[in-house]
Amino acid sequence: MRRRRGRFRASGIQSLLIALALAGGSVIALRPNGRALEGRAHVTDGDTILIGEARIRLKGIDAPEMEQTCSRSGRSYRCGDAARRALIALVSGETVQCRAAGRDRYQRILARCTVKGSDVGARMVEEGWALSYGRDYDLQERRAQSRAAGLWAGEFDRPQDWRRSRAGE
Repeated sequence: MRRRRGRFRASGIQSLLIALALAGGSVIALRPNGRALEGRAHVTDGDTILIGEARIRLKGIDAPEMEQTCSRSGRSYRCGDAARRALIALVSGETVQCRAAGRDRYQRILARCTVKGSDVGARMVEEGWALSYGRDYDLQERRAQSRAAGLWAGEFDRPQDWRRSRAGE
């Protein structure tokens, strides 16, 4: 019986080592850093696109959520939908080129994307339909704010604050 236990223990350890090696290999394979993605984009919201099956979150920006409302001239409007339409206008009918830079907590690929050489995230912030997230586009945000562009033409909650206020519901 002791021999069987020894063999079982050894094969269990071997199985564990093989499983760990396979898991480690899959993490490396699934890590998108530096990977290039290119194609026509389908816009899901103001900071997320799909290229093929790849779900891509634009790195460095945060746009209002689809359900989020803002106000301008005392009137409420669906600013999440306005941000989505602005992103559609930027990428519609164009080839979008992205460079992956990791994954977010929802496992979306984080990437910087361009259309005709123009940084899509920078344009969304500059036009006022997204905010700089992580200080990447602070200059563009200040420009949009000074021109009262997009969201800055009225009142709004920063998307992260809006999400935080909804977390308890």
